[in-house]
Amino acid sequence: MARYTGPVCKRCRREGMKLFLKGTRCSMAKCAIEREKPAPGVHGQRRARKSSEYAVQLREKQRLKRQYGMQEAQFRLVFKRALRRRGVTGEQLLQSLESRLDNVVYRMGFAPSRQAARQMVLHNHVTVNARRAQSASIELKPGSVIQIKDRSGVREGVKRCLDALGNAPVPAWMTRDDAAFNGQYVRVPTREEIAPIVNEQLVVELYSK
Repeated sequence: MARYTGPVCKRCRREGMKLFLKGTRCSMAKCAIEREKPAPGVHGQRRARKSSEYAVQLREKQRLKRQYGMQEAQFRLVFKRALRRRGVTGEQLLQSLESRLDNVVYRMGFAPSRQAARQMVLHNHVTVNARRAQSASIELKPGSVIQIKDRSGVREGVKRCLDALGNAPVPAWMTRDDAAFNGQYVRVPTREEIAPIVNEQLVVELYSK
């Protein structure tokens, strides 16, 4: 599957907000958003014009998709699955995105970004319920246990990530054992616990056209 390999800070500049794609750099003064750098391209500094309804919906979809590091076809597939489930479609979409293995590894603090978490899974450094994780995009079920393998250099990198977090607690819908380098996906998060930086209803409206 195709993947974006360009500068991720450009994506934050395009959306005009932090998408937290580059780990600790996003919290530093050198962050492109903190420095108020304009949107990329020769027209990036032009005064913004009033956006159409479609343009607003598209930007919300792009922000959500890029925040989780997904391509369009993959993101649309997740949306279709959320559409078939009972409940509010937008909330089901967010819960599916948060339940992805790469996101859970990132939320637990084992990786500085979702991209780094995805790489850990692809390099076979992560197990789910004591079994090798086949894909970073698998949707975890409540009760799943994530373990970082004891390999040279891997746990050292994870420990640096945990040290950088300090005393910051993990989300309420998961647990983490720093000493054992593992954690458990306890339950599906609620809408309030996810608190994304987008309006998911606009994404639903866009795909419903």
